[in-house]
Amino acid sequence: MKLWKVLGLAGLAGVTATGVVIARDQRARAQLTPDEVRARLHERLESVVAADPSD
Repeated sequence: MKLWKVLGLAGLAGVTATGVVIARDQRARAQLTPDEVRARLHERLESVVAADPSD
């Protein structure tokens, strides 16, 4: 029975840690202005086009 308690607590800690990481990422993404998002997308597009000479 003790093993199941430890596994349950470890699972709960994992879920909590995942939630913290997701919340932190969402907060950072929410602080971007639409112009910053657009600029990042253009940079990513240029890097993909530059890396793929077949087009």
